[in-house]
Amino acid sequence: MNRTSVQAPGAVVMVRPHHFSVNAETAADNAFQAELTTDSKHAKQAYDEHTAMVEQLESHGVRVHVFEGDTPGLPDCVFPNNWFSTHAGGHVAIFPMKAENRRLERRHDILEMLKSDYRVQDVIDYSGLEQDGLYLEGTGAMVLDHIDRVAYAVESDRTNPIALERFCTHFNFEPMVFAAEDDKGTSIYHTNVLMCVGTNFALIGTDMITDTARRLEVVARLEATGRDVIELSNAQISGFAGNAIELMGKDGPLLALSQTAYDILTEEQRDRISASATLVPLAIPTLELAGGSVRCTIAGLHLSPRS
Repeated sequence: MNRTSVQAPGAVVMVRPHHFSVNAETAADNAFQAELTTDSKHAKQAYDEHTAMVEQLESHGVRVHVFEGDTPGLPDCVFPNNWFSTHAGGHVAIFPMKAENRRLERRHDILEMLKSDYRVQDVIDYSGLEQDGLYLEGTGAMVLDHIDRVAYAVESDRTNPIALERFCTHFNFEPMVFAAEDDKGTSIYHTNVLMCVGTNFALIGTDMITDTARRLEVVARLEATGRDVIELSNAQISGFAGNAIELMGKDGPLLALSQTAYDILTEEQRDRISASATLVPLAIPTLELAGGSVRCTIAGLHLSPRS
């Protein structure tokens, strides 16, 4: 089995939450968030779920750099994929965030670890775009095909076209933008709840792409890369089946997804994924109350280690 893939990182950064809660500042445009007040019981459950998730990923041979999210007032710190991304050749991007309390999630200690443990050539910081109201929330706003250099992006307040174009120019991606809504006509807030691109397959909620012609173009673009395109229903998207990430473990590629997502996939869909990646379901029901799932909790490291 192939043990290397530009698409599937073998190392990740995760931030363990100590003060988990549902973020009131992001509720307006995140229909996946629970409408409830979280409490200390939820915070403890989220901490325990995250700890177990890290242990499971490490047991499969994924290198996990765990940082502690122990600063109060940062309810979404468990989702580091939104504020930074890493890229082959030693490049790091820092992103502009819409919610003010999420801007405080950016951490020098994580960047310093990247520089000390991996070969980092440059860090490109887009966070200054926040002053102009231009947001691009990392690999939440974009689902990146690192092999064929395509940045899939749903139109939203968190994916500004100017910021997206700037990122794609710097990092050599072709932007592929489309509008997407759920059954109630609510715009999808982040692309990574709608789709996942692996090395040999892609998961995508095609019915949510509002323009028929554009839907066909997106599917055709994915199929042109030789991937098996697995279409997800709206109910499966609501169950976080699109919010998964392919990683490289000790025995080859694996797909990290939540138990919620795993349970809502059909047997045929699981078989198609299993043809090229081992499914690794992770139970994080409390963390999912915040409107994100496994993909959101993981910042993949597409960098070369120093040793």
